[in-house]
Amino acid sequence: MTRSFLALTALGTFIVAATLPGCPDTGVGDPCTPEQEYNSAFLGFDVKEVSVESKSFQCQTRLCLVNHFQGRVSCAYGQDADGNAPSKADPCKVPGSTQVIDGKSNGQVVDPKKKATVPPQCTDRKAANTVYCSCRCSNINGATDDGAVYCKCPEGFECKQLVTSIGQGNEGLTGGYCIKNGTNYDSNNACGNTCDPTTQKCD
Repeated sequence: MTRSFLALTALGTFIVAATLPGCPDTGVGDPCTPEQEYNSAFLGFDVKEVSVESKSFQCQTRLCLVNHFQGRVSCAYGQDADGNAPSKADPCKVPGSTQVIDGKSNGQVVDPKKKATVPPQCTDRKAANTVYCSCRCSNINGATDDGAVYCKCPEGFECKQLVTSIGQGNEGLTGGYCIKNGTNYDSNNACGNTCDPTTQKCD
């Protein structure tokens, strides 16, 4: 009888321990695909820029960060002006569909020079390290005491100033964001090599 009681007690303790909340899941670092990529005329992001999508329903944080990333998340190897992918790669498509990225809006080419060109991702700034759910961790002065709501970056992330200006009416998006440790952008060394299905695989 005593043995049975101890066994039940141990089981009860395990169940309680298993259901206790652990570290909170902030969602920071979860992958996200920016809304722009669902537009067949969108040719990709510029590695020199930062983009903040503040109403992303893909993220618990409601914010999808594009931190100095080149090309499209959904097309690592890019394509040429005619929409042809490199050897051993597929042409770029709208995520989850068969719609090709043609650089056209309402049947008209948006950029006659680029046409359907999508640049490949940079090997040192692949989507996994530069495009993900994040949150605003400080204002443009690096402070958090102005009455606005800020997050605390989880382990493996650091708060870095990324957005200095985003246009009138969107000042609440300027400031620092949580980025993965070791992924700070260096304009002098960024994007030395790009993804290539034969030499620099990025799948």
